[in-house]
Amino acid sequence: MIRKGFKFIDLFCGIGGFHQAMTSLGGKCVFASDIDKECQKTYRENYGIEVIGDITKVDAKDIEPFNVLCAGFPCQAFSHAGKQLGFNDQTRGTLFFDVIRIAKHHKPEYMLLENVKNLAMHDNGHTWQVIYDTIQAAGYNVLKDPVIFSPHFIGLPQNRERVFIMCIRKDVGDIPEFAFDVKKNDLPKCSIEDILLDDSEIPNIEKYRINQKQIDLINLWDDLIKGVKCDLPGCPIYGEFLVPSTMEIPGFDDFPAWKKDYATKNVAYYLKHKTFIDGWMKRAEKVEMYQNTRRHLEWQTYRGENESMWNHIMQFRQSGLRVKRPTYFPALVAIVQTSILAMRKRYIVPRECARIQSFPDTFKINPDDHIAYKQFGNSVNVEVVKLFAKYLFGDKKTREKYTKYNN
Repeated sequence: MIRKGFKFIDLFCGIGGFHQAMTSLGGKCVFASDIDKECQKTYRENYGIEVIGDITKVDAKDIEPFNVLCAGFPCQAFSHAGKQLGFNDQTRGTLFFDVIRIAKHHKPEYMLLENVKNLAMHDNGHTWQVIYDTIQAAGYNVLKDPVIFSPHFIGLPQNRERVFIMCIRKDVGDIPEFAFDVKKNDLPKCSIEDILLDDSEIPNIEKYRINQKQIDLINLWDDLIKGVKCDLPGCPIYGEFLVPSTMEIPGFDDFPAWKKDYATKNVAYYLKHKTFIDGWMKRAEKVEMYQNTRRHLEWQTYRGENESMWNHIMQFRQSGLRVKRPTYFPALVAIVQTSILAMRKRYIVPRECARIQSFPDTFKINPDDHIAYKQFGNSVNVEVVKLFAKYLFGDKKTREKYTKYNN
């Protein structure tokens, strides 16, 4: 295990998820960098460290020597939500090479990097191969395959699969192969109740309440779920596909295969429940949010006959509603898709977002909710970073639990 008092740097630091993890293990931050002005303020407010801006303009020799390099290098170039340009994205995709530039100058014993799950598959694996070869050429051992891990694997209520890249300088040691098979391992139970505040603890609670138009839309879909006793089509429901025949769906012949499949299943679903759905559609005509394009329902939860929308968590999306069981939250994201606690008729609040990402309650949150949601959506989960740091540093118990040869 690495000695206490080790020094680390925090590249693309955001609000300090890596910082939280490393300091809890006895580390001291000697350099932090992020181009986002609001993140710089939040970092300074919490850690008393001035954050340097554009890393591409930082001369490596100006950074104090350190033992561990941490970097959640920008993910938009590789994510499904972005354009997936990878290294062709000249503003973000190439920032990985600035990480390597600094590592080659200082030669720290360890590097711990994080990125989106899609990094592992991007460009048919070519992107990962470039990253792997580059890290090896810089003098570091790194696992041949990227490790994908999520907080809910260790009982934390968020499904956030991310790639973690553990690197150790070749003269320091090797990394035993990390093993965690979701199919073979019994995952600990998660509950959103573990991180929720009581409504009485939330200042200005009313601003987080959903409005009557949103309630009307949820009630509309709830009527459908109850009316068909949760007998659903096995795919998202599209209001515009609830018709007697695919011939009545404009442009059907030009749909991609997956959309044709959804449309065909929706038509069959409509025919099965025609009498009820016809009456439901007449009620839907009076619901404003449904008429304004919110005609899409993704039901990603139980199918019990007595099920209700109001028992779950959900997100309002551009096209409609996504409903999930109240075990763990979908991944926090930087864009505005804040989860709704249907049972409480409100959005999750920034402090709950902090808890979802394993930040302590002492963490000072940006007072602008929009900025705070974005910052936590861009952050790493502190406890997951701690797990990989301990594994990388050689913690005996962590390696015994996750090394392939012990599974």
